[in-house]
Amino acid sequence: MASGNTAYAESRVSQRDEVHYRARGFGPDARAIALLIVNISAQGLMARYDHDMPVGARLRVTLPIVGVVAAQVRWSLGGRIGCELDQAIGQADYIELLATLLKAR
Repeated sequence: MASGNTAYAESRVSQRDEVHYRARGFGPDARAIALLIVNISAQGLMARYDHDMPVGARLRVTLPIVGVVAAQVRWSLGGRIGCELDQAIGQADYIELLATLLKAR
């Protein structure tokens, strides 16, 4: 697996909220992918993914409430990927999204 700079995870702006949500998306080759999102913030997420995903890859992930979000893989290590969203999720939408994801546990 490709590994990125793990210092990025240490420098994130906001705390992540723990969730357990199976999400659908599209990888850089436009093929459908399945992710298990394990934590999320308004600016990014960390997910488990069973295949290689190179740092810098572009993804589109479908989330409840906010719909499809575009993201870039910032690190990839041991079946996990950390992604930065292209646009932060607004506070009101994020609170509703988080409530929905936590309810889905």
